[in-house]
Amino acid sequence: MAAVESAARAGLPLSAVVAGFVAVLVGFTSSVVIVFQAADALGATPAQKASWIWALGLGMGLTSLGLSLRYRQPVLTAWSTPGAALLATAGAGLSMAEGVGAFLVCGLLITLAGATGWFARVMNRLPMALAAALLAGVLARFAFDAFLQLGSDGALVAPMLVAYLAGRRWWPRYAVPGVLALGIGIAAVQGRLAANALAAADWALATPVFTMPVFSLAAAVGVALPLFVVTMASQNLPGVAAQRAAGYDTPVSPVITTTGVATVLLAPFGGYALNLAAITAAICMGREAHEDPSRRWLAAAMAGVFYIALGLVGGAVVGLITALPKALVLAVAGFALLSTIGSALAAAMKDDGSREASLITFVVTASGLTLFGVGAAFWGVVIGAGALALQRGRVG
Repeated sequence: MAAVESAARAGLPLSAVVAGFVAVLVGFTSSVVIVFQAADALGATPAQKASWIWALGLGMGLTSLGLSLRYRQPVLTAWSTPGAALLATAGAGLSMAEGVGAFLVCGLLITLAGATGWFARVMNRLPMALAAALLAGVLARFAFDAFLQLGSDGALVAPMLVAYLAGRRWWPRYAVPGVLALGIGIAAVQGRLAANALAAADWALATPVFTMPVFSLAAAVGVALPLFVVTMASQNLPGVAAQRAAGYDTPVSPVITTTGVATVLLAPFGGYALNLAAITAAICMGREAHEDPSRRWLAAAMAGVFYIALGLVGGAVVGLITALPKALVLAVAGFALLSTIGSALAAAMKDDGSREASLITFVVTASGLTLFGVGAAFWGVVIGAGALALQRGRVG
């Protein structure tokens, strides 16, 4: 909090602070349960679970803050959500030590992919229209989820939607902060803020727990390689696409290398895989974060500060998450991403020659398709690129 107050005194806009907070709120609440399931699959103790949050929080926070300061562009990192889902199943039967060994192998592979430049070369061949369609497809489900809440929790979400529309009309920079504040106020009046969860939370500083890695062929083949593939295809690929679609040219190789090195360093404490963020990064890249695109890195930097704070109090994360109604979190995330989705779709559909391929990329990505354990973001690019090549007479 001292860092936030200092930044505020230095002229940090409220919109950037709130965008960073919303990004962290969405990042944690959307998938932390999956992370705990992954830890359970490896037999984690309560102390080890808190250590996982410590490692992941510090890893995301320090890399987001450091990279955003380094490049003065919004660079936000995240834990690998599909990687956690994979660990929740593939990790069953392995010990925590074997899991840590697999995390180290995955981190080394990510580092190699960044340092050699091969991942950057792949991304440089991705047409901008397809990158924009990919981003829109990745974010679309959050907008769908937000509006679905009107049917199941209209008393809370309908006023939030009205506040968002009014905010976009009269105070666009503060539309999302207004939606968040109103949602919390309505939830409080409805008696839906779980004060008991906050009271029961353990606010003591988290203690990292070191696990000596054990390397095995079974863990390397069954966990490390799939974890690397899904992290690169389902997380880093849309993460770079999000930056490109937003007009940022952050160097790919050093950023990917940084996430790989951070994974290697934090793996013994539970930092199983770090990567570029796409969904939460989009919150920090939109107009709601700052009117000036060259200043939106402040939102990603603030997200880094919040991630560090949550990592340091890892034992309190569950209490924080359960205190807010799920519908509130979904609505804030969906409304905050609407303008980014609209801009991405406009860029994707602008060129007649690539419009159909872009549409296919968007639809496949938004469908949630999973094949061979690899998520829809990867298949959206593959199928969309194939369609574009076929239309241009490059195949067949």
